[in-house]
Amino acid sequence: MKRVTIFVYGVASYLLFLATFLYTIGFVGNLVVPKSIDSVPTVPLWQALLVDTVLLGIFAVQHSLMARPFFKRWLTRFIPTSAERSTYVLASSLALLLLVHLWEPIGGTIWQIESEIGIALAYGIFAAGWVLVLISTFAINHFDLFGLRQVWFELRGKAYAPVAFKLPMLYRYVRHPLYVGFFLGIWATPVMTTVHLFFAIMTSAYIVIGTYLEERDLRTVHSEYDAYARTVPRYVPRLFGKGGTA
Repeated sequence: MKRVTIFVYGVASYLLFLATFLYTIGFVGNLVVPKSIDSVPTVPLWQALLVDTVLLGIFAVQHSLMARPFFKRWLTRFIPTSAERSTYVLASSLALLLLVHLWEPIGGTIWQIESEIGIALAYGIFAAGWVLVLISTFAINHFDLFGLRQVWFELRGKAYAPVAFKLPMLYRYVRHPLYVGFFLGIWATPVMTTVHLFFAIMTSAYIVIGTYLEERDLRTVHSEYDAYARTVPRYVPRLFGKGGTA
């Protein structure tokens, strides 16, 4: 019964992630969802900036803290190891849902693309960014990244086998294609408002800091990572040749 419960918990956490991921795309792109990043402002500027900064801070702290090895060791004293990744996914989804639910728009336009071709190009880059995010997760191991592989091993009564260090095609040209996708998704917009610029700057800063912490952990776990990092760029893809090998 315990194995089934953990499996159901993992699947439920994953489904919540999928819904949150899709909602976030609509939120950032001002598409479909009832409340987006550029909805009508309802509070003074200072209050909106304070609320939005706190919300981004909550997400950043949760996302980074729970990913650290020392926190994982502490957490698995209270929950099964097989449920640790699903718990991370669940907490990340809840933190992101809190952000989009309580987000306070500001108003004000930094730039606005007028031409139809320019608007189409901006939305095309926006869509390509989010597709790249999803493709990048499958290139490494989507189901392990989001906890499904762990709970599946638990359901079958098998010991978890960590994913080996490998270099799928995307990762031979750039070390973090997933983050490149996020950069494209949050910056590409035909209308850059004040609050969207604030969101893009803060999120980009968090990604850069998070990358440093992630790579520090990867160097500890995988002895091959140093050599890989010396030959493959972090964010800007190598246009000619491949820096890593499979």
